[in-house]
Amino acid sequence: MRLHDLEKYNNIVIQMHDNPDADAVGSGYAIYDYFLTKNKKVRLVYGGRAKITKSNICMIIDRLNIPVAYLNDPGVEIGVPELLLTVDCQYGEGNVQHIEAQNIAMIDHHNTGRKSDEMCEIRSNIVSCATICYDLLKAEGYDVNRDISVATALYYGLFMDSNELSEVRHPLERDMLDFLKIDEQLLNHVTHANFTLEEFETAGMAMLRYNYNENKRLAIIKSKPCDPNILGLVGDFVLQVDSIDMCIIFNELPEGYKLSVRSCSPYVTANDMVVYLVTGIGNGGGHLNKAGGFISRTKYKEKYGDLGIDTYIFSKSEEYYDSCDVVYASEGIKDTADFALYKKLPTVCGYVKTLDFLEPGTECRIRTYEGDMAVKAAADIYVMIGMLGEVYPIEKDKFEQKYQALDVAFYKEYEYAPSIVDLTKSKKHELLPYARQCIRKADSCIYAKKLTIPAKVFSKWNYENYMYGKAGDYICYSPEDKTDVYIVKKEIFDETYVCE
Repeated sequence: MRLHDLEKYNNIVIQMHDNPDADAVGSGYAIYDYFLTKNKKVRLVYGGRAKITKSNICMIIDRLNIPVAYLNDPGVEIGVPELLLTVDCQYGEGNVQHIEAQNIAMIDHHNTGRKSDEMCEIRSNIVSCATICYDLLKAEGYDVNRDISVATALYYGLFMDSNELSEVRHPLERDMLDFLKIDEQLLNHVTHANFTLEEFETAGMAMLRYNYNENKRLAIIKSKPCDPNILGLVGDFVLQVDSIDMCIIFNELPEGYKLSVRSCSPYVTANDMVVYLVTGIGNGGGHLNKAGGFISRTKYKEKYGDLGIDTYIFSKSEEYYDSCDVVYASEGIKDTADFALYKKLPTVCGYVKTLDFLEPGTECRIRTYEGDMAVKAAADIYVMIGMLGEVYPIEKDKFEQKYQALDVAFYKEYEYAPSIVDLTKSKKHELLPYARQCIRKADSCIYAKKLTIPAKVFSKWNYENYMYGKAGDYICYSPEDKTDVYIVKKEIFDETYVCE
């Protein structure tokens, strides 16, 4: 869906879910402002049994002058709009008051089974609806920084829905954090108005009811139903205990179970743990030290029946510790018996020379789906762009051994345009405008082995952490350099390599 496709409607109502949170308010306000600039008759509304009372939401609405209307207030009439656009929710769901409308559109990040189409933008791989709105607005050439109120509202939506940025994982989310110009003073003020005394008591009670695994240095805590940010508060505090390296906090919600994970271990990241817990029954992600997830009650019931959620989390988290191999690239591959020689098919890829757009020695981050990678621009450092948009650095001599450069521009549509961030200037450069085509040489081979259990590879490149491969992915190394060890995802490997 593109926002300009909705400009054919003149009478537009933007609806947030009942009892809106910061993400709904920020998303709704940004889209409201966009249509206002297009001279549309537009309103921003919400329904439900009660008006907004949470102090931080009331404060952000008041200080940013967000024109929110409560549908059940006397005198609020919207009629039957030409277009009803729901944000951070989906039409017909239980937390969305019913409104009659001539046409329905939706922007959301919750996984309810709906797919994106010409009237829906549903991206369940994004942690906040505000990020999706940011992307849609940028695609229309709308300057999200034209009004500091709009930028601040979007930022706060991501801030709160990502558990104070601890669950940020997608490159788009990291772009928002880098480039939105916000009211820092207001943000500081509202972030210190999130909890009530009752919620503070909930956090205290949760910390008294912990389970501890001494061998794994793991604490698991169940909390009463509460604001998701309470879970993060508990986890941050518990991780300060000298004998705890990881903490998993969870609580029960009407639609499922919310998880918050904290880690200070270099060998078990919070992000990988939460993904392990929710795979197949929910969604989640985050950072090395902080992550969050959600388990769908329906999907959990289908897969695990009457097994208690407490038992599941306890057993599954302990299982994770024994489920992975750990490989240090600096030590090379010690046992090569199960590796086979593979040749890469002559697939056209893209490559960029870092000095084509950066000064020598420039510190930068390659923005990838797995996280940011730190490199310095140099004549011998190139950046590869793969068939699915994966990007990674490669040394010039390795490139020339493996690839034939073609004097042809490289371009392909990706979900997220591959990019690199200049840290000295805080500027993002998209790579595709500088990319040229290359093709793998016929005699270029690698050794690879399919993983039967997950593996963590601490690579020679300065990743934020280890590269993680699931069972079915491939661990690979270069015949010329056994320390050049890396993971290739199954879907990429199967399409690009063939066994010799």
